[in-house]
Amino acid sequence: MSADVFWAIFNLDNLTVIFVCTLYGTFVGAIPGLTATMAVALLVPFTFYMDPIPAISAIVATTTTAIFAGDISGTLLRIPGTPASAAYVDDAYSLSKRGQAKTSLFVSLTTASIGGVVGVAILMLMAPQLARVAISFSSYESFWLASLGLTCAVLTGQGTVPKSFASLFIGLAIASVGIDIAVGYPRFTYGVPDLLGGISFIPAMIGIFAFSEVLRTVQSNLDSSTASDLIKEKVSDASSRMIKALSRYRRTIARSSVLGTLIGALPGAGADIAAWIAYAVARRFSKEPDQFGKGNLEGVAAGGAANNAAIAGAWTPALVFGIPGDSVTAIAIGVLLLKGLTPGPRIFIDQPELINTLFGSFFLANIIMLPMGFLAITLSTYILRIPRTIMAPIILLFSLVGAYAISSSVVAIWIVLALGIVGYLMEQNEIPLAPAILGIVLGRIIEDNFMVSMIKAQGNLLMFFERQYSLVLGVITLLLWCFLLTRMVVEISSGRRQKKK
Repeated sequence: MSADVFWAIFNLDNLTVIFVCTLYGTFVGAIPGLTATMAVALLVPFTFYMDPIPAISAIVATTTTAIFAGDISGTLLRIPGTPASAAYVDDAYSLSKRGQAKTSLFVSLTTASIGGVVGVAILMLMAPQLARVAISFSSYESFWLASLGLTCAVLTGQGTVPKSFASLFIGLAIASVGIDIAVGYPRFTYGVPDLLGGISFIPAMIGIFAFSEVLRTVQSNLDSSTASDLIKEKVSDASSRMIKALSRYRRTIARSSVLGTLIGALPGAGADIAAWIAYAVARRFSKEPDQFGKGNLEGVAAGGAANNAAIAGAWTPALVFGIPGDSVTAIAIGVLLLKGLTPGPRIFIDQPELINTLFGSFFLANIIMLPMGFLAITLSTYILRIPRTIMAPIILLFSLVGAYAISSSVVAIWIVLALGIVGYLMEQNEIPLAPAILGIVLGRIIEDNFMVSMIKAQGNLLMFFERQYSLVLGVITLLLWCFLLTRMVVEISSGRRQKKK
C-alpha cells in the first residue's frame, strides 16, 4: 500500500465518513423493514457533495454494518432485517429465548467481520479471475444457481420435506403475482395497479415474520416478567461463549467466508443465496445437524460469515466489468458514473488509487464495525425488557411504516396484514416460514432466467446442460432434488405406518 493510498484511507474526512456511516448503517439495519439497500439509497444525495473516495467509503461502511444489524431484530424479535438473515433466524431467536441473545449477536457480529475481511482479501487477490467466471454466467447458470438456493431452503427447512416444499410453493405463488414476463399479461393482480410490479419481498417478509409474530404474541398472552429474564446474560459470559464458538467452528467460518465471496461474485446472486447455501453446507458437515434451527451457533456463524463475505464478492463484477453483483453495487456504479468514473477493466489502470482505497475502506469498515456492533448489541438487548403487551403494537407500527416506506403504497400495508395471517396459519400447521421467503425472493429470478433460456434454446431442455458451469450446477441441483424426493417418500410412508398403528 503506497503512502498516498494510506493517507487517503486514514484521512480525517474519510475516517469521519466511515465512522458516521457505520453508526447510520447499524441504526437503519436494526429497524425492522429498513434494509441495507434502502440505507444506501437514502445516502446517495449526500454523496453528491463528496469526493469519490469518501463517497465509496460511505456506501461500503453503510452496507457492511446494515447487513449485520439486520440480525439484531432477527435475534430479538424474530424479524430478519434482510432476506439473508432468514436462513438462520430460527437459530438466533431460539438462542434469544434461552437467554443467550448477546451470545448469538456477538457470534453474528464477529463472523460478519471475519467474513467481510476474508471477502476483501479474496477480492484483492482474485478480482479479475472471479470476474472472468462471473461474466461467463448466462441465463442457464443463473437459473440453476437460483434453483440450488431454493433446494437448499427445503434441505435446511425445519419441518418435514413435504411441509418445506409446501412453504416453498407458497412463496413461489406469491412471487408469481405481477406481469407475466413471456406474454406481458397481468397475473393475480385483480385489477390493482400497485400489484402489476409484483409483491416486494420486504413487505412480504415483514408480514410473514413480524405480523405473524404479533398474532402469536397476542394469542399466547405471554407474561412480560418472563421476557426480562432473557437479558440476564452477562457480557463476560456471552464473550466467553463467543470465543469458544469461534474456536469450535473455525472451519465452518472459513468455509462460509470463501463460499460467500464466490457466490457473491456471481451477478444476481448476492448475500441471499450465499447465506442459504453456506447454511446448508454447514448443516451437511456439522456433527449436530439435528440441532440446526433449534438454537445452534454454528448455523449463525455460517450465515453471518457468508452474508458479509458476499458483499465484498458482489463488487468483483461491478469493478472489473461494470456489472452490478447486487442492488447495492448497482447504486455504487451510479455514484461512480456521477463522479466521472467508469467501472471496468480500465479503472484498475486509470484509477488504481481508488481501487486500493476501496479495499482499504472495506477492511477499515469491517474493523470499526466490531466496537460499534458490540455497543449496539449491548443497548439493543434491553428491548426485551419492554412488556410484550407494549412491544407487540410497536412491532406492528414499525412493520407497517417500514412496508409503506418501501413502495409509498397503502397496498404494501395490506400485503403485510394478509401475509401475516398466512404466516400465522403456516406456523400453526408446523409449516416452516423460511423457504417461503426465499421463494418470494428468487421466484422472479428463476422465472425470468427460465423463460429467457427456453427462448434461446427453442424449447430444448438439453441446452440447460450444454455449458460447463450450467452442467455442474444442474447436476448438483437435480441430485439434491432426487435426494429430497426420496426423503419425502420415506417420510410420507413412515407417517402412514404410524397412523395405522
